[in-house]
Amino acid sequence: MQITEEVYAFDSTRGNYAYLIKGEETILIDTGRPGQGKGILNDLKTIGVKPDKIKHILITHHDVDHVGSLAFMQKETGAKIWASTGDIPYIYQDINRPGIKRLISFIMRVEKPDKINTYPEDGKLGVDGVQVIPTPGHTPGHVCLLYKDVLLAGDLFRTSQGKIAPMKSFMNWDDEVLRSSLEVIQDCEFSWVCPAHGEPLKVDGKLNLDNLLKYSSPPLWYNRKDV
Repeated sequence: MQITEEVYAFDSTRGNYAYLIKGEETILIDTGRPGQGKGILNDLKTIGVKPDKIKHILITHHDVDHVGSLAFMQKETGAKIWASTGDIPYIYQDINRPGIKRLISFIMRVEKPDKINTYPEDGKLGVDGVQVIPTPGHTPGHVCLLYKDVLLAGDLFRTSQGKIAPMKSFMNWDDEVLRSSLEVIQDCEFSWVCPAHGEPLKVDGKLNLDNLLKYSSPPLWYNRKDV
């Protein structure tokens, strides 16, 4: 599915979207669940992109439905992988995912990728103007990615029936930290919001997240001090 002239959502990953930036450089955003890599390759073929044209794979966070096909896509593309310091240990499986995510990891076994590069602290990746915005809360090292007027939001929130909606609290690392991240995003300007869950949403300028900031959630499902 084409979102803008340069940004695509992979139909094969609908429900946990991975995205493609087809700009000066070709960039993959997240890789879907284990086994979805072949579908991504088919989608690439449909839009006329050869796998070896992908030079970078940018990961928003460590969840299995975002890194499940990372090792597969790394082998198929030879691309350079980028992720945050806070989430790389989970991707390498040096730290177990807690709570229900540990069970998901056990059921959906994920192959470990090779070398992962760390996002720069200043957020200036130097890859086709992509800006890395730290937005912890859903996971310790969750990031959003801003490309021109498109916000690739990962799991900071979802969309439902054409509106922004909160992620389920039991899937979040820390709801209070996530609220602070929402405030950061609320100050950014963009025309499109592209989440993993829900459909891409056209917006005008700044995103009003007041409803999410007021969202009252149940107790945290695990304490972030455990990480």
